[in-house]
Amino acid sequence: MSATSATSTTSASTHHPSQQPSHRRRIAAVVLLIPVLAALALWAFAWPAARTAPHDLPLGLAGPASATAQVQRQLEAHEGAFEIHRYADEAAARDAIEDRTVYGAVVVTERGRKLLTASAASPLVAQSLQQAMAQRADGAPMETLDVVPASADDPRGSVLTSSVLPMTLAGIAAGAAVTLLGLRGRRAIAALIGAAAVVGTVAALIAGNWLGAFTGSWWPQAGALALSTLAVSAAVAGLAALLGTPGTGLGAFVVMMLGNPFSGASSAPEMLPAPVGVIGQWLPPGAGASLLRSVSFFDGAAASGPALTLAWWAALGLGAVLLGSALKRRRASASSGRGPAPAP
Repeated sequence: MSATSATSTTSASTHHPSQQPSHRRRIAAVVLLIPVLAALALWAFAWPAARTAPHDLPLGLAGPASATAQVQRQLEAHEGAFEIHRYADEAAARDAIEDRTVYGAVVVTERGRKLLTASAASPLVAQSLQQAMAQRADGAPMETLDVVPASADDPRGSVLTSSVLPMTLAGIAAGAAVTLLGLRGRRAIAALIGAAAVVGTVAALIAGNWLGAFTGSWWPQAGALALSTLAVSAAVAGLAALLGTPGTGLGAFVVMMLGNPFSGASSAPEMLPAPVGVIGQWLPPGAGASLLRSVSFFDGAAASGPALTLAWWAALGLGAVLLGSALKRRRASASSGRGPAPAP
């Protein structure tokens, strides 16, 4: 008994010192990593919000050059705020708003000025334009017309704005679940596509049918929500297939910590500081929000860009899933000395 006790004591004293540096490194990693992540999150979410203002915001100006000169000088006084598009008359300006070329337009006629807005494109931009052009030259209130209004059940666009985070979380969860369950190859792709289709359907039923936030056709809305989810889930699963567990964290970090606050869903990409607005439209949350606006309120106008962005994310992610599965089979066959294993 005494010999056994002495051996145990010797073993414990031998291993304990070697374990202390490992524990210290883990504690130090937690102490340092969490504040860094908190600082990154604060920067990503708070900085764009604190710098929200027009940055080359597309704005129409319609009417004869002689009549619009004063308004143009007034707009150009806000250096870098507006990107002015000239139109011959009100009809042309309306078409540009409905095509999502501009967010609004100032129309100058013999009877005075009129402001055209599109709250469906961005309630915040519409409100900002009304405040900026609140008074006519003679001091009377300017006539304002909402050419493409938001849904009467969601005039502030709160539902669409709030949908960005749940779609992002659903995509991250689907990509992580496929990885944790060990699904690879075609099985993983089938699971990702199926989950995205169900998420898009449920989200469209809740946001469109129940809350009445959208006014367009139901199927394109469900498709846009499903494609947004698939772009995120495929990216997370694809990175995990290539990089392992760190890939899941990297994918989640990009779409959550960058894509979500840079999406411009609550304002507009042009309301965010450069180059945040542009970057946000390259990532799934921003492209998804833009696509959903286009199919919900503008009959698909300007939908090709964000749809293509989401399709590329989905295609590259699913391709990475197949590539990661093939590489894993090749490594397994090489280590076992057998031929390539059949594709799952």
